[in-house]
Amino acid sequence: MNQNLLKQCVAEFIGTFALIFIGVGAIYNYDSTGAGVGLLGVALAHGLTIAVMVSATGGISGGHLNPAVTLGILVGGKIRLVGAIAYWIAQLAGAAAAGFMLVKLFGEVGVKVVAAGTPDLGAHVGPVTGMIIEAVLTFFLVFVVYGTAVDARAPKIGGLAIGFTVALDILFGGPLTGAAMNPARTFGPALASGHWDHHSVYWIGPMLGGALAGVIYGRFLIKETT
Repeated sequence: MNQNLLKQCVAEFIGTFALIFIGVGAIYNYDSTGAGVGLLGVALAHGLTIAVMVSATGGISGGHLNPAVTLGILVGGKIRLVGAIAYWIAQLAGAAAAGFMLVKLFGEVGVKVVAAGTPDLGAHVGPVTGMIIEAVLTFFLVFVVYGTAVDARAPKIGGLAIGFTVALDILFGGPLTGAAMNPARTFGPALASGHWDHHSVYWIGPMLGGALAGVIYGRFLIKETT
């Protein structure tokens, strides 16, 4: 691994770690402590974390922080396969590190806390419906990544629009699927807590949505280079 790719992977690790660390903690506050942050608070916690971390890492790695985003960028031809694989490893490692740190921080109830913060399907949502919801929400996310960060015509607004997209997706999808939109968001807490329920939903749905956005925006809508 060359030094530049190593730096990019470190940035992806840190940004993904932050998302899982803050996201699980926000859900714990919502569900277990009576802090009253509500769904809006959970959405803002995830959205703000993405906004600041994409802004902080964008100049280093592009601020993917999500295997589905990386797949969408790969499909659009904006990253090489070797780089994408390295990003995926860094993202999953960052997510796992955050999950295990949270287990340790919360002591005896750590596993339950992290399991509760692992995205899962709502009571009346089946796996196929969950996959479709995750695919649609992730499509929106990767479409916005292209439109605000990748396209040469993109406005220079850092991670703000991307963070807003995460927040609005959670406001809709949070009660239905947890609105992960990110396999790492589910994988890290699941690995640390052993909560693997419906885990395939959170790989298939987001990766399909990310790939579709890569085809439509990355291969068709994006400004062609001259």
